[in-house]
Amino acid sequence: MENQRGKGLSFAKRIYMPRIVGLGIGCLSVYAALYPLPMPNWVWVLLIFNGFVWPHIAYQLSTRSSFPYQAERRNLLYDSVLGGFWAATMQFNPLPTVTILAMMAMNNVAAGGKRLLIRGALAQLGGVLISWMLFGPGFVNHASTAQIYACLPMLTLYPLAVGMVCYRLAIKLSEHKRALSALSRIDSLTGLLNHGSWKDLLHIKFHKCRQQQAQATIALIDVDHFKSINDSYGHIVGDAVLRQLSSDLRRNLRENDLAGRYGGDEFCVILPSRSLHQAAEVMERLREVFSNYRHSEVPQLRVSLSIGLAAFHPRFDDAATWLNEADKALYRAKNTGRNKIASAEPTQDYPVAKLA
Repeated sequence: MENQRGKGLSFAKRIYMPRIVGLGIGCLSVYAALYPLPMPNWVWVLLIFNGFVWPHIAYQLSTRSSFPYQAERRNLLYDSVLGGFWAATMQFNPLPTVTILAMMAMNNVAAGGKRLLIRGALAQLGGVLISWMLFGPGFVNHASTAQIYACLPMLTLYPLAVGMVCYRLAIKLSEHKRALSALSRIDSLTGLLNHGSWKDLLHIKFHKCRQQQAQATIALIDVDHFKSINDSYGHIVGDAVLRQLSSDLRRNLRENDLAGRYGGDEFCVILPSRSLHQAAEVMERLREVFSNYRHSEVPQLRVSLSIGLAAFHPRFDDAATWLNEADKALYRAKNTGRNKIASAEPTQDYPVAKLA
């Protein structure tokens, strides 16, 4: 409910300024059409109220409501009733009538689509009937020069105000879309790229390396005996270990290195412009930093990493082949004692003594 109220308040705020502009300058069009007609004083008071007081009352009604969105849609129907009333009261003077009713129809379509357009048209008809009950039907088939000029601000300024609101809304929607796109690419636990996003970037980097004959190395990282950590200390501790590894990755990688959570306790990194040896140095630093992690509630916990490396090679058919080489290296590191780094080429292994 709180979320719906927030959206409703945003809706009311978007309409507030266009209503001030539209009713304020619309009042000028109606005044020019009514001036030649014999009208009682209360009509002029109502016109001033509608043009300059009602926009602020409508805003207060919607923002103070428990359901601002619904309250604002009611306000739009009140606008339509008054629009129909003024159209009939000025005896359907062609230009002012078309101007006012068209602008209100634009408002209703923008705010609620076809459904609100139809409801708004019915509300306008209700306003027409109220006017006819008070003053009787009447029709004027021409507009004076003064009335034409009085409609010009409504025809120019109000669409500009609505256009600005639509533009700002489009900017906000674009920002939300970018934010949602970013969230869809991020692993919620670690804040790193998720599996799908990382693999997409791997394909891009693979083709870039092939086209530009550039260097790059993949690192696949596995937390040793992670299942035992979960089984022995619980998933909360296990999640803390994964968050620590992601934090260590961010601190030890360059800005253009691409780190992601590959799945479970397995992480992956693309290191552009890094040779196999350079990547091994980076991963060794990470391995040492991570091995010093201590959990405040489980001081006896010790963690370590097994890491597999594979440098890009032109002989690879596709990104999957490249990744498979890193995966083979990772399994060799795990199968030969863990807590070590292994490369895709057996002669380039980097063994490290096991932690006590």
